[in-house]
Amino acid sequence: MKRKKIIVALLCVCGITTGITACKNATARTEVVTLKDAYAGKFYIGTALNERQIAGKSEEEMELVKKQFNAIVAENCMKSERIHPKEDTYNFALPDKFVAFGEENGMWINGHTLIWHSQAPAWFFEDDQGNTVSREVLIARMKDHIHKVVGRYKGRVHTWDVVNEAVLDNGELRKSKFYEIIGEDYLKLAFQFAREADPEAELYYNDYSTAIPEKRAGIIRLVKKLQDEGITVDGIGMQGHVGLDGPAIEELEKTILAFSGIGAKVMITELDLTVLPSPWERTGAEVSADFKYSKEMDPYAEGLTDSIKRQFDERYTHLFRLFLKHSDKITRVTFWGVNDGNSWRNNWPVRGRTDYPLLFDRNNHPKPVVDALIQMTR
Repeated sequence: MKRKKIIVALLCVCGITTGITACKNATARTEVVTLKDAYAGKFYIGTALNERQIAGKSEEEMELVKKQFNAIVAENCMKSERIHPKEDTYNFALPDKFVAFGEENGMWINGHTLIWHSQAPAWFFEDDQGNTVSREVLIARMKDHIHKVVGRYKGRVHTWDVVNEAVLDNGELRKSKFYEIIGEDYLKLAFQFAREADPEAELYYNDYSTAIPEKRAGIIRLVKKLQDEGITVDGIGMQGHVGLDGPAIEELEKTILAFSGIGAKVMITELDLTVLPSPWERTGAEVSADFKYSKEMDPYAEGLTDSIKRQFDERYTHLFRLFLKHSDKITRVTFWGVNDGNSWRNNWPVRGRTDYPLLFDRNNHPKPVVDALIQMTR
């Protein structure tokens, strides 16, 4: 009788132990793995923060950022027209909050952008009478702007997009106000001033449509010329504003290899995937483009079809397969927005459309492709 009791007791203990082990295994299987955890050791997973989010008015979205991302970039509040609207006025309130949020959550912080022809205040280029300033005046204003902005966050902002979109699709330099007044030297000076302001920060050149062969070649000419003049460009940002059909994965890969081939780190800086038809035969991100709304250009206002959802998932999977293949060259993949609802794609190049370009929907729920991207790392 005693022996039977002992056997029964042992079976009970074994059953309890087995049950505990099974529970532990089930817990391990259902444990939520986030994007930033899945890609740790490969590259940072980043997102752009808009002004409402930075101001603390989108708590749910910010919780999503903390959970899924480990790198951030300011979508607008660090651009010169916002941070420096008048010659004697700097607005650091939101940039300060942006940097503090990144520090509090151990994130890789990117400053965007110091010199850009768009969203630059008119006063940069004019005197009190509205006349175009001299070369010397604009250089002094550039230096003051870069030194004050970069200097304020010295040792805190890890990387800066020093110059944004200076090369046209044909590979020629854009004839911006900076170019017209200063000449090509403005590019060299911008990087020089940023390096003076923070010798430890990584300095980048950033542009869209980098998969276009002519533009790719133009960017390489620009960076190599700067290198030959003794200017260090730490990395090149490939803005990832893509569509379902283009640019081709093969051309994106050529760009990654070409940029890394001249000693530059590579970042995918503004990733989003539009599912909407384009009103023009271009795949770029020229912000000045503006087309009239029509229902034909807004076919998914009530939701996506199953076919488009499949194409969306496949396209993101192909992109991330490429990024993983070259994870030794790519340091960061940053999405241009947190969820579909706050993406600029809803209003560019046609205002008032409904687009679905990001990994999280308008309710901050992950799309099915998120799990697929996580599984790719295992």
